[in-house]
Amino acid sequence: MAYDADVIVIGAGLAGLAATAELVDAGRKVILLDQEPEQSVGGQAHWSFGGLFFVDSPEQRRMRIKDSRELALQDWYGTAGFDREEDHWPRKWAEAYVDFAAGEKRAWLHGQGVRFFPVVGWAERGGYDATGHGNSVPRFHITWGTGPGIVAPFERRVREGVARGLVQLKFRHRVTGLGRSAGAVDTVTGEILEPSGIERGEASSREVTGSFELRAQAVIVTSGGIGGNHDLVRANWPQRLGTPPASMLSGVPAHVDGLMLGITEAAGGRMINRDRMWHYTEGIQNWNPIWARHGIRILPGPSSLWFDARGKRLPVPLFPGFDTLGTLDHIMKTGYDYTWFVLDQKIIGKEFALSGSEQNPDLTGKSVRDVIGRARADVPGPVKAFMDKGADFVVEKDLTSLVRGMNALTKEPLIDEAELRREITARDREITNTFTKDLQVMAIRGARNYLGDKLIRTATPHRILDPKAGPLIAVRLHILTRKSLGGLETDLSSRVLTEGGGVLPGVYAAGEAAGFGGGGVHGYRSLEGTFLGGCLFSGRAAGRAAARAVG
Repeated sequence: MAYDADVIVIGAGLAGLAATAELVDAGRKVILLDQEPEQSVGGQAHWSFGGLFFVDSPEQRRMRIKDSRELALQDWYGTAGFDREEDHWPRKWAEAYVDFAAGEKRAWLHGQGVRFFPVVGWAERGGYDATGHGNSVPRFHITWGTGPGIVAPFERRVREGVARGLVQLKFRHRVTGLGRSAGAVDTVTGEILEPSGIERGEASSREVTGSFELRAQAVIVTSGGIGGNHDLVRANWPQRLGTPPASMLSGVPAHVDGLMLGITEAAGGRMINRDRMWHYTEGIQNWNPIWARHGIRILPGPSSLWFDARGKRLPVPLFPGFDTLGTLDHIMKTGYDYTWFVLDQKIIGKEFALSGSEQNPDLTGKSVRDVIGRARADVPGPVKAFMDKGADFVVEKDLTSLVRGMNALTKEPLIDEAELRREITARDREITNTFTKDLQVMAIRGARNYLGDKLIRTATPHRILDPKAGPLIAVRLHILTRKSLGGLETDLSSRVLTEGGGVLPGVYAAGEAAGFGGGGVHGYRSLEGTFLGGCLFSGRAAGRAAARAVG
């Protein structure tokens, strides 16, 4: 029986596009499958802020940031916390990825036309010791054009492959099985779904109109994770984080369902680190949702006061932007699945950014004029829209009214005004001097020692209850599903491994489906800016390895 292509790639997200682009460069014939319609090409990457992790980049050096491969690897290992036997390949992928981020990654992307915002962001700051979790220095580089800007060159390369007769794009093809006609996995079967004209990200029909069977010498699985499937998230929820949240928002569309992971596992692939996952704690309900339970993540600066559901301030070092999963762990022990930011207009105007390409039209549209306009505005337009229309925002002139509004948003009126006033007033007293015992105030002053934070990300220290800084703002924060950190175990050639440690012949995996490489390159935690880069690095590796194997 003849092959339909050299390689079949399952999933037209960023990892699948990167793998297909490499196969095209090698002159291989590819069939690219995806269950969603063509308008969703690029997958989750399209919706992203476009953050990329670089080490010792020109942007860092211009901002006087001293970075190195050794410091980045120290941060990665301290953050990942590798401690399992199955972390063998994730460790190797981690070292390879840091080498990539410190080496050819930026030049490789720059050569394809990708450009970067000049101010480097500082995500996941940690707040522990030098060998603990977090980025020691700013490394979060925003793509000029955000997510669509990073998807564009790879989609262009794939469509050039279509024009050359090397690539067939088959959308609305949902894979249901992987099979063997000889020794290796070479057969992909599934269902053809009815055409759909929905907008990108909206739920598409699951009406089946036919079936398909395709054969190739190799199969690359790039189908993403489980973040849109809350049942699967809860089933894999780590015991160390207690009972899963009763209520969660979705940071990804519903089609991020994890089904292909189970199919690959049934074919003999090994899934590892299922309980490692990355969910944000600063989720807010999208006032203009695209998919079900659509949440947006606030990318906060360090100044908002963070309170649990009962109005108790979160402990050190769980400040905004410091330790995502440490904060999640603490929240789950409170017995509630929501928290509060309390701040003022001076803080929100400078420190709130919203994750997502659609929430950053200036950067996504590559408009210098609009970026300057955002910097000059009292409150950026997308943030102001949430202040005016967001279901989780309370905006009031005085604390009494603010607390009344906060309690009106929850089932129980848990916030005591006197206690909240005491906490805020105590913090405000610490602002009088340039030195302090309040470690969050110390962190704010430390952040402003970095020019990038001082310019655009950290408000001048001030009293939150100062009427001149008002109005006061409270934001109810939800748990927001996002990424799977575990996945299909792969070697450094992206070949999927079996339970016995051997290679599953003919099958490769990349992107989130492979835990962004190895089955869990991030370990327990991420340094941020590493998800898109992980898709690119592992997708490139899978494409190149498969091209060699079928040559």
